[in-house]
Amino acid sequence: NTGSSELIDQLTTIVGADRIETKSGKTRYYRSGFRSGLGSATAVVFPGTLVEQWRCLQICVDLNAAIIMQAAKTGLTEGSTPSGFDYDRPVVIINITRIKKIELLDDGRQALVLAGSTLNELEQVLGSIGRTPHSVIGSSGIGASVVGGIANNSGGALCKRGAAFTELGLYARVNAGGELELVDELGIEGLGDTPVEILRRLETGSIDPAMVTRLDARASDRSYEERLRELDADVPSRFNADPTRLSGVSGSAGKVAAFAVRVDTFPEPERKKVFFLGTNNTNDLTELRRTILTEFEELPDIAEYLNGATFDCAEGYGKDVFLAIKHLGTKRLPQGYAFKARAEELLNRVPVLPKYLPDRFLYAVTRFAPQHLPERMVEFRKRFEHFLILVATDECIGELDPYLSETWTEAADGDFFECDSEEAEAALLHRFAAAGAAPRYQTVHHKETEEVLALDVALLGNDPDWPGIVSGEIAEDLDTALMYGHFLCHVFHRDYIYKAGTDTAAKKAVLLRDLEEAGAKYPAEHNVGHMYKAEATLREFYEELDPTNTFNPGIGKTTKSRRPLC
Repeated sequence: NTGSSELIDQLTTIVGADRIETKSGKTRYYRSGFRSGLGSATAVVFPGTLVEQWRCLQICVDLNAAIIMQAAKTGLTEGSTPSGFDYDRPVVIINITRIKKIELLDDGRQALVLAGSTLNELEQVLGSIGRTPHSVIGSSGIGASVVGGIANNSGGALCKRGAAFTELGLYARVNAGGELELVDELGIEGLGDTPVEILRRLETGSIDPAMVTRLDARASDRSYEERLRELDADVPSRFNADPTRLSGVSGSAGKVAAFAVRVDTFPEPERKKVFFLGTNNTNDLTELRRTILTEFEELPDIAEYLNGATFDCAEGYGKDVFLAIKHLGTKRLPQGYAFKARAEELLNRVPVLPKYLPDRFLYAVTRFAPQHLPERMVEFRKRFEHFLILVATDECIGELDPYLSETWTEAADGDFFECDSEEAEAALLHRFAAAGAAPRYQTVHHKETEEVLALDVALLGNDPDWPGIVSGEIAEDLDTALMYGHFLCHVFHRDYIYKAGTDTAAKKAVLLRDLEEAGAKYPAEHNVGHMYKAEATLREFYEELDPTNTFNPGIGKTTKSRRPLC
């Protein structure tokens, strides 16, 4: 129609004809989620500078288009793509993956990161000065952006750091009067007086130390460890709707358009040990967790739990991911994921070809590869049903090592070993591969099973049912259940795969009811996207940020309709 034509023409003027896609076949990849979800969009635009991003936003606001901000679209809850085809106005996806810059501040203790820069890129920059970002292997390995992690309160595996968070951001919002405005909470002075001046100076100039202010503001969740140790608290230690962690870009879920953030960085440890634990009695792990959180001066860096089904599924269906990271490294993995997703989307359009051909091919090829897990890990799987990977550094080693050797082993119905370098790498890669094992399993067996019913839950610190015991009506028609997650944080991923024909919506309703009765919160670290209903606190935050419902309408199962101007 005429309105859409004008919208496309004006956006093309800003970014150029080769940086805008409007044809359905070309936009489908950007309109579909990482695991699920699909919706309509009039155009996908790829600005190359912050100023181009601002001008694209202004055109969309002037012509009454809904805006969906997108980076690598690695989210698991359909939160950075359109959902459905029932929007009340044109939808424009603004993909900011071309906009990259990382500048270190305060001798590397903080980093200034522009919208499209990835966790992996930040990790590479910080590695040269002996520091690390908030998150390590996990979302960093599949190309997730730093800004995307903060917008979604992404968690990560690191026990001491909590969810991605900062109070220091530069972003655009549409106010109650329908006007686009730049909100500067970045804490860097002297960038300019107008939005264009500020954005251009931020991107092209360097930051003098004297320009940096707001040094007392939080650029990470600095009180997380204190909350983690409160085992009897009446709310979980971290979850997406936590009102104390909603600030500007942080937790915004795309209800604003972020340009840049300041984030804390962390020193690399001098020493590191990795321990692999196995047991048949989850009470052993419960006691270990309580001891660590109440008696240890220093916490482990990582504590990752897997049940036996997860171990097996990752071994059989995550093997290609394991081998790809081991032999190619995480730097090439994002491009590999993107290529596979595009290839799968194209091949799925060919009626004579089987669905999900790339996944099925990778599974078939790696089945014949030699055993990739170390012998001691394989032997532990023969003996045990529950596993814990503990990574201790520096001072924590002196506490954890003797505790495992002298106290835990004597009291527990389990065992442990200290990993050598090969085993340490394998244990962590195996845990990473577990995150994609359930979807791969379901893809290979898609004729016999329903789509994965995936829950991302934060449990109370004293919840005795953290293993996710499956019984009663939940167990009926269940094919397999994978339970894994961040053990000390009590944040777990529970992937249920049911036999074909099962009413998974009914199963999900029962599961969520039981979680609510236990005081759990969901989602814990992947944000609501279009798959979860946002709690009242979160809805109010979204409406405060975006009173006209211009950005990411429908998120958290809210209305997609534009709200009237005040």
